[in-house]
Amino acid sequence: MYKNIKYIIDKYGNHSAFYRYKTRTGNALPMFYIYDSYITKPEKWVNLLTPSGSHTVRNSAYDGLFIALLVEEKHKYDILQSGFDGIYTYFATNGFTYGSSHQNWASLKIFCDRYNLIFIPSVGPGYIDTSIRPWNSQNTRNRINGKYYEVSLSAALQAQPSLISITSFNEWHEGTQIEKAIPKRTSNTVYLDYRPHKPGLYLELTRKWSEKYSKERATYAHKKLPAS
Repeated sequence: MYKNIKYIIDKYGNHSAFYRYKTRTGNALPMFYIYDSYITKPEKWVNLLTPSGSHTVRNSAYDGLFIALLVEEKHKYDILQSGFDGIYTYFATNGFTYGSSHQNWASLKIFCDRYNLIFIPSVGPGYIDTSIRPWNSQNTRNRINGKYYEVSLSAALQAQPSLISITSFNEWHEGTQIEKAIPKRTSNTVYLDYRPHKPGLYLELTRKWSEKYSKERATYAHKKLPAS
């Protein structure tokens, strides 16, 4: 992991398109979302993510904001012990995991505030992956012509997070795309489109809620920026 971070920053860190997030102390740090972070034990992560770790990136040219995936509630304590800077919930299916359940976002935000972690709820426009996982129909979530997306975004805003992530932009095989869509089928798959709405429906909804979020965030974000 250390080698990967070093490679990314050495190769791309000076590029104008390389994303950096400004913290409360004024530092602009790259942000890394670590999928399946819970598979690696906290005893390993501390080597990378705490200042005294044997391969630490802290207070170096390779420091960043490292965001762990929270699936189960117990993961929040592992994340804290590991030295991560925040958590995200990733999955677009409300109710699939503890982290992806909207009803738990308020308590997760309280936990993150208590320990100076960044809370990043993940929203999605719907979910259907039965073309690749035929056994997983119980996790299908109908888009309801955009309502599911808007309910997710509304729940995220209520938690007053510093950031919101969207799952996803173009992951068609899991039915979470928000990019423009036209009717399309192959011999094996019928891709979902947004009829009777226009192809850009979900981009328009994203703009609408981004503007709403920006206005609301302006009232609280200055108090909640991460300190690291």
